Amino acid sequence: MATTDNSFDGLTEHCTDCDTDTLHQVSVQIRTESLKEENAEFSREPYRVAECQRCGSRSSQRMNNA
Repeated sequence: MATTDNSFDGLTEHCTDCDTDTLHQVSVQIRTESLKEENAEFSREPYRVAECQRCGSRSSQRMNNA
């Protein structure tokens, strides 16, 4: 679970690579999932992307599972 306690410049989350709670830079990216150009505008989905500020490991999670 992400928290902002004791962190003034990011979110503290558990990093599976570091195996500890570290600061993470978190953003939302819109990604196109379709490889077909004619349907690309209809296949955009939001993803939550978190990057560990200690080791650089990145994880992403699709936010809309419709």
